[in-house]
Parts: sequence; C-alpha cells; structure tokens
Amino acid sequence: MRLEGKVAVITGGASGIGRATVMKFVQEGAKVVIADLALAQAEAVVAEVEAAGFAGAAAAAQTDVSVYADVEAAVARAVDEFGKLDVIFNNAGIAGGKALLDHDPEVDYQPMIRVDQDGVYHGILAAGRQFRAQGTPGVIISTSSIYGEQAAELSFSYSAAKAAVISFTRSAAYELAAYGIRAVAITPGRVGTPIINQFSDELKATFAAEQLRNKMTEPHEIADVVAFLASDEANVINGTVVHVDDGYSVFKQRLDLPVF
Repeated sequence: MRLEGKVAVITGGASGIGRATVMKFVQEGAKVVIADLALAQAEAVVAEVEAAGFAGAAAAAQTDVSVYADVEAAVARAVDEFGKLDVIFNNAGIAGGKALLDHDPEVDYQPMIRVDQDGVYHGILAAGRQFRAQGTPGVIISTSSIYGEQAAELSFSYSAAKAAVISFTRSAAYELAAYGIRAVAITPGRVGTPIINQFSDELKATFAAEQLRNKMTEPHEIADVVAFLASDEANVINGTVVHVDDGYSVFKQRLDLPVF
C-alpha cells in the first residue's frame, strides 16, 4: 500500500472528489482527517470508512477553510489523533458564475476568493508550518481547475481563484523545498460531483463532449491521481500543474468534418 503509515488532512472531504480521496487514502494505508464545513456529512464518511473495514483510520473535523484558525485546528487534530502530518489535500471549494458586469462583489466575488483561494493559502501555510515543526518532509496538493489556465463562460471569480492556486503552488514549491516539502496542483476538467450533477442532462452531455472520452470524469479517477502524487513514488513531481482533465485543455470542440 503506497500510503502506509502516512497521515493526511483532506479539506472538502465529505463529498465529491474529497470523499473519493478519503476512501482511496485509507485503502492505501493512510490515516485521514476529513476537514469539512458539513460536519454531519464528514461524520457519515467516517462511518463509511469504518464500515469498509478501516476502523480508526478517519476522523471528522468541522472546518471553514476561509478561516485560518479552522484549518490550523484541522492540522492539529491530525497530529493529536494520529501523531503527525504527512499530506494535506487542499480540495474544498465552491462554484458558481455570473456575467462580470452583473456582479455584486459581496456575493459573486468575495465568497469565491475566501474559499477557493484563501482556503488553499491557509492549507499551505498551516501544513507547511507543521512540517517545519516536525522536521519531516511533507506533500501539499491543491485543487485548481482547467479554468485556472483559461478564460471561460461566467467564471471571472472562479478562474481568478483557481489561477491563484497554481501560482501559490509554484511559489510554495520554491520556498518550501529546503524543508523537504513538495507542492503540486491538479486541474480537473468536468467531474461528476454533486456540483455538476445538479445540472440538466442536456448540459451534462455538453460537458461530457468537452472531454476526449466523451464522458465526465468520475471522482475516484481524480482520487487515484492524488494518491499517487501523495506517495513517495511521486518524489520528483514538485511545483507542477498536473492536468487531470481528460484532454479538455487540448481542443476547443468536436467538429463534423467534411468528406475529403
């Protein structure tokens, strides 16, 4: 098991990619703190972990990632519960969109920045300080997005926050390498999470067509990549943006070609 003996904090671990990653990590031998604003959902995932035969492998911590003290407390919970910290997966996020000129900054900009951008900053800072205090290497993995590297519809605030995650990752890798800390960002494309699954079948079909397999990615497929990045097998991957977008970023749209 590639994560045997490792301890992780996974923010947004109660649903979607986060929940799938919790399950993957415990299957690979890790102990996990599920840091999520929705405490009841996080506790339900702990129960799932227990029912799957991994007793004592997970704990829930109610965490608002937009508040640094909450993220710091989640890190402390991992140390108190499991003795140390090896990995943080800064995955918690919110989505939404509106045309820029229709924005109410307090509704359409600030919340996105506080969660999707500041939440990652808080995770990098809290985990980095813990790794330094322990005197041990560590891994910081953060969820950006395909939107962090390109303009897209109704995504001014979301794209800005996700672009910041990429910049944070590169800067953290540079600054923290002296402590043996790696920092990596992932950029998912269209993933079948609760955020996307709430949309119409027509819209989901459009999303699927934007990827090369012509289907949406499953959360567990992202979790598989995150588990690899967290493992010692990925020691040479640092300061890198890992595209987990099933080719979304390599083409614009499918065309009905004429007969040549």
